[in-house]
Amino acid sequence: MTNDLDVLVIGRNCIDFIAVVERFPEEDEKVPLIERRVEGGGQGGTSACCVARLGGKVALAGNIGNDDEGRFALKRLKDFNVNIDYIQILDNAATPVAYLLVTAANAKRTIIYEPSRLPKIEIQDELAGLLMSAKALSLDPQTTYLAKAVKQIPLSGPRVIYDCERWLDHVEDMMEAADYFIPSSVFFKSKPEMFGNRSLFENIMMLDDRVKGQLIVTHGADGAYYPSNGNLYHLPAPRIRAKDTTGAGDNFHGAFALAISKGFDLHDAVKLAVAVASLSCRGYGGREALPDWNEAYALARQLDYRII
Repeated sequence: MTNDLDVLVIGRNCIDFIAVVERFPEEDEKVPLIERRVEGGGQGGTSACCVARLGGKVALAGNIGNDDEGRFALKRLKDFNVNIDYIQILDNAATPVAYLLVTAANAKRTIIYEPSRLPKIEIQDELAGLLMSAKALSLDPQTTYLAKAVKQIPLSGPRVIYDCERWLDHVEDMMEAADYFIPSSVFFKSKPEMFGNRSLFENIMMLDDRVKGQLIVTHGADGAYYPSNGNLYHLPAPRIRAKDTTGAGDNFHGAFALAISKGFDLHDAVKLAVAVASLSCRGYGGREALPDWNEAYALARQLDYRII
């Protein structure tokens, strides 16, 4: 048992095939390829690599196939010193892949992902013990079904962070279970019947009424918004010459989880997360440009929030 674990991440680990083009093609059109990469991917996998790059002790729990893609994904985790002891390697199972088209002109990315057909992750006794001993737990978007199980485990302190991508089954259970519920602003588009006709600020406050813990909403290059003590705070992102925004959200959550494990208050944790997410956009894929702790912390100290 790893008793000094800073962050336990539970979630997806896969392979990203990255193609860089000057501009996004029209349908039925050809455009030349500028550059291509293969990198480990998945929200959970990239978030765990971020924690490790920042100097945190991190383990990733999940499932992966016993295939070439799975072996490459595990190698990339080990390259970052992520503890992979809690990843189940499954025979006759395919590691999912994703295809990323990155537009060099504006650093935006389009993702075509393969839904995972691997079995769902279950919290057995060993994983439950690890969960209780870790200083922070980071759950990726595909783990909403774990909300009730997590809630039943006696945890000390507010340290469950959920990366919310869109409205999924059991997401309301996660709104109840997570200490930090962190969607991107795109989340509001996934439930138009509830959020469709309101402004971003109205949607944030409406969602805050439904979330039991602390709500934080990321908003791309605009940084992050979070309500606290009756105020709505905005932390603008620093200006970074971005190449690719692929891993920004995953790295926000990894950095935020590490900050919580270190006892940062809400404002300082968001500052670190925004700094790391921004810096990670300097390279292709979610991992190439990850900063170390000194670079990330130095930038975070330069950031400041404003009250809306």
